[in-house]
Amino acid sequence: MLTGRRYRLEVTAGQAAQCQEFADICRSVWNIGLEQRRAYRRRGAWMNYVPQAGELADAKREHGWLKAAPSHVLQQTLRDLDRACRDHGTFKVRWRSKARWSPSFRFPAGSLITVERLGRKWGRVKLPKLGWVRFRWSRPLGGEIRSATVSRRSGHWFVSFLVDDQAVTPQRHAMADTSVGIDRGVKIAAVTSDGDFHDRAFITSGETARYRRLQQRLARSERGSTNRAKVIAAMNAVMGRVSNRRADFCAQTASRIVAKNALVVLEDLKTRNMTASASGTRAEPGRQVAQKRGLNRAILYKGWHRLELSLISAARYTGTVVVKVNPAYTSQRCSACGLVTEGNRESQAVFRCKASGCGHAEHADVNAAKNIRHAGGQPVSACGDLGTSRSVKQEPVSRATGRTPYRGIPASGRGGRQRRSDAQRGTSPARLPDAPHREMRPCVDLNLA
Repeated sequence: MLTGRRYRLEVTAGQAAQCQEFADICRSVWNIGLEQRRAYRRRGAWMNYVPQAGELADAKREHGWLKAAPSHVLQQTLRDLDRACRDHGTFKVRWRSKARWSPSFRFPAGSLITVERLGRKWGRVKLPKLGWVRFRWSRPLGGEIRSATVSRRSGHWFVSFLVDDQAVTPQRHAMADTSVGIDRGVKIAAVTSDGDFHDRAFITSGETARYRRLQQRLARSERGSTNRAKVIAAMNAVMGRVSNRRADFCAQTASRIVAKNALVVLEDLKTRNMTASASGTRAEPGRQVAQKRGLNRAILYKGWHRLELSLISAARYTGTVVVKVNPAYTSQRCSACGLVTEGNRESQAVFRCKASGCGHAEHADVNAAKNIRHAGGQPVSACGDLGTSRSVKQEPVSRATGRTPYRGIPASGRGGRQRRSDAQRGTSPARLPDAPHREMRPCVDLNLA
């Protein structure tokens, strides 16, 4: 089973500069590769990894600065770009901005990576063109190295090893008849149907005050100045600690939940859509923008999506099945009698059923978690949801187009993609910049910041 191991690197000044150079080159290759793909798509043609990798080899002979980074690192960048475009669409993949992107690059060849243990607290790794780099040995590797990713976060460089620990997912959970529903909220991060409340504070009061002062200093600093860069680094240090605490909380909570339950049921929440801005446009401005902004912060602060990913990752080692169900009316339905009405939930924490003869009362989040667990064995109908009102759509629709699959496509074209000739795809590659520190500007003036 593939898993990750991350360690903090102790790089020298020269190695830090070299890592930054590698990351800048990878960022440039990503941006020019993305612009080339978009230019091809505007003409109705396609571009994929194979021709871009060939053009990269030709570009290295013309632009010497590309040779500073290992070849397989640049090829891996193009592979990552190819996968991102296939998964999300060419025009939805983001540029890698110099100001906002966290530098990172990957060594895909595990056979070229050597790791040695130096002592109880230290080890070292030999990476191509970087040489031996010391890192803090905080946990054993526990498997064969497949790849290594070097990244910078909060002012420190880290190495993440993808290792094969030879573990196998159990066919059956140790407690096969157990199940639990989880309700994620903004007041309490996660509440289970068993009545367990999982929550913690990720930022202290002192860090909150310091971060607010840093925000004020950032607003008064001049763009592009050295002082502004120092303020941003200090803010990243504070938020880095918050992110680490959140990740630790999600990992520990997920480990405890999957160890005790064979079935874990979650709401199918689209966190990205739920945290979208409500500001709107100048022609059609949004309503209650400040309230929506506060809700977005609360959702992101609790780490709903991170907890879901942690549960899926931890479930591989216990044989737990993670199921997502329709979230409609889970907070308004009585878990005892099934009555659905808005008045059942009297407040954020109080649930009291309004049905005559029922009067079921308990914590609102626990009641919602029980409804989520009950829905875990029920498939979501294509004709509607679990509530009293049902939609009129009879067929599932595509998330990308909003239309039913194969609508308007002749039967002969459903078996595979149509082949295109070289003339249809085009052959003119986009030009590379003259130096890696320059932003990758496309043919038109686009704002990559």
